[in-house]
Amino acid sequence: MAHSSVPAAEDTTSRTARDGERVPRQRRQGGAGGGRRGRGDGPHGSGGRRRHRILRWSATVLAVVVVGTAGAGYLYYQHLNDNLRKDDLNIGDKKDRAAAPKANAAGQTPLNILLIGSDARDSKENQKLGGAKDTYNTPPRADVQMLLHVSADRTNMSVVSMPRDTLVDIPECTDPDTAKTYAASTTTMTNASLERGGPGCTVATWEKLTDIHIDHFVMVDFAGVVSMADAVGGVPVCVDADIYSHTSSGHGSGLKLRKGTTSVQGKQALQWLRTRYGFEDGSDIARTKAQHMYMNSMVRQLRANATLSNPGKLRALAETATEALTVDDGLGTVAKLYDLSKELKKVPTERITMTTMPWVYSSDGNRVLPKPTDAAKLFRLVREDIALDGKDKKETTTATATAEPTDTDDKIAVQVQNGTRSSTLAPVSGRAGAVAQLLVGKGFKEAVADSSTLLGRDETVIRYPSADLEGDARRVAKVLGIPADQVKKSTDVDGVTLVVGADWRTGTKYTSADDDDTTPKSASALNGADTKACMHVDPDYTW
Repeated sequence: MAHSSVPAAEDTTSRTARDGERVPRQRRQGGAGGGRRGRGDGPHGSGGRRRHRILRWSATVLAVVVVGTAGAGYLYYQHLNDNLRKDDLNIGDKKDRAAAPKANAAGQTPLNILLIGSDARDSKENQKLGGAKDTYNTPPRADVQMLLHVSADRTNMSVVSMPRDTLVDIPECTDPDTAKTYAASTTTMTNASLERGGPGCTVATWEKLTDIHIDHFVMVDFAGVVSMADAVGGVPVCVDADIYSHTSSGHGSGLKLRKGTTSVQGKQALQWLRTRYGFEDGSDIARTKAQHMYMNSMVRQLRANATLSNPGKLRALAETATEALTVDDGLGTVAKLYDLSKELKKVPTERITMTTMPWVYSSDGNRVLPKPTDAAKLFRLVREDIALDGKDKKETTTATATAEPTDTDDKIAVQVQNGTRSSTLAPVSGRAGAVAQLLVGKGFKEAVADSSTLLGRDETVIRYPSADLEGDARRVAKVLGIPADQVKKSTDVDGVTLVVGADWRTGTKYTSADDDDTTPKSASALNGADTKACMHVDPDYTW
């Protein structure tokens, strides 16, 4: 949001760089002396000469002002750069990293930026705002995580939030400052990723879970949220009843609002973003919904707020934003942030879609897990740069299941494994055998079931260990109608291996999620132009 203030300084920097070293102010003032020497050009000093001298003097003064401003602009630009805190983008194990997306026909690539809200209590201000005195100066956690995806053609933007209570697998991460390595962990709350070496581990966790390549991250803490809300002049939010987020035991954000729309800023904005007690069912899911409403409203506010053309306000916003943010090295200058802001501005508000990762409760009911099939589908849509608002059309490359048999099919050995177990459903008994028999019936006489292995996969996949077996794996995929991007090289298998996932629990025909590019209803999509969105208040928290 600081980005709009940069162009003047950026242009000045470019201009002086072309001339080599920046010209000292004193040297330019010497030029003014040369202008003054012109006063002795004639004995009489006619009116024309006087006017000429006045013009020369004005030009000289203007030159001094311009150079002085250039110097100040350059120094201020450097000052803003110094405000930014920087950290490594991805500190996870290389094997868990997602491949960068390929460019489209126009040579454009999408942008994926992870937005992280830290609960750091590393300063008196952050501790005062965040409460919980017993956690002062402890490692921060990533309590807000939103993946912002900007389409390759910049026509649309998708945001996917992950609830902080989500249990995920966190990969091995190495702290770039201390060189300490944190071992990989399973079924761990996603917000703990930030404690393991910094935001680069949170990025690594997202890439491992979603297989979406992340280009940048932006992180802000409690104090940063407050100062940013002040700088933009407030963000309108709505509740359907009077709310006071407070319990007799001291829980709650302290948010207190009247029914209807209120412009929140400062501490009150932070309270809105942190409120659980009082919104809907009191869960982290409800809090995520409130955060989406806030972000949509803030985007609309920034685009409509004419006061941001005021240089003083722009300077204050630039100062606030750069002090509030921690970014990766790829966004480590104001110029780079400004370039990013120009890309974001290309997306119309009505083409911004906010979603929450589809989820289900864990077995103990205290945490959540990615919802089988739906979460995988949402991640695929983002990975394949398909707009979540349904306004894009995509040419399907899904293989057809009507492929004619060949003379070599009966020589392809296929091992079939049962991967139909999910976080909420038990595996389908005998499923590997049933699909193996299906393959035998289609001419793959060497297909056998591996009844000793029970896996859990949301999506059916075919794996092969080496390049010489890739053709066989793709042949199996073509016959079964499994998309080519679900055929993967893997050193975990010895031969062509079909893992029947939770998306193919019954039947003899595989229906790919690629056949349906609609956003799952469980993602709770919210359009960026929706000005009528209003949070439902729990009746127990009205006043």
